[in-house]
Amino acid sequence: MAVGDTIGPAPWRARTAGAAYLITIVMGLFAEAFVRGGLITPGSPAVTASNILAQEPLYRLAVGADLVMLVAYLVVTLLFLDMFRPVNRSLSELAALFSLIGIAVLAANSTILLAALTLLHGGAISLASMALKAHGQGYAVAIVFFAVYGLLIGWLIVRCGFLPRAVGVLMAAGGLGYAVGSADSILALHLPAPTPDLLSLVGFLGEAALSLWLLAVGPRARITKTGI
Repeated sequence: MAVGDTIGPAPWRARTAGAAYLITIVMGLFAEAFVRGGLITPGSPAVTASNILAQEPLYRLAVGADLVMLVAYLVVTLLFLDMFRPVNRSLSELAALFSLIGIAVLAANSTILLAALTLLHGGAISLASMALKAHGQGYAVAIVFFAVYGLLIGWLIVRCGFLPRAVGVLMAAGGLGYAVGSADSILALHLPAPTPDLLSLVGFLGEAALSLWLLAVGPRARITKTGI
């Protein structure tokens, strides 16, 4: 990048990305933490089955929220690709690729939730329980791609000049936290009990900080490229 060149996304574009990111966070928390976290009782397939069948409309609403989340995150991905391409074209496109793969994995993974419901209606509680566990593992796999996305976006934020570097550092730290948390689930590392939750919290804080900054403050109007 040559000194004296200027870049910077249009404020409306950045704020749209922030709004879409906030929708992603809210829908994800609603579906995964509020609904499924309340209905699924680990180690108790019968209780889980009873909870889901008793509150099937809520369970289905959570699946719908998952789909809204994925559409919103697709918007975020495309807008970030446009916003950060002038900073580093190759890395912004690589980041978008990881995000799109993660979105595809989560979209396919959502069908497992509907399969589990079909199995419950057929009385196959054990199979439904296995399907829900498979969904959890699929979710962990998808988070690996989003973790890399977070790391790359964090680096691009640090370098861009039109967003606070602290937000970029927090976003990158969140991506690293997600990566470790997913590794704990996939590789059965058996990290101490609070660790995965704390790592997820770091990731949440990074994404929340970025979405709220974009929505409430927006980017600096113009910045000077200082080179990479």
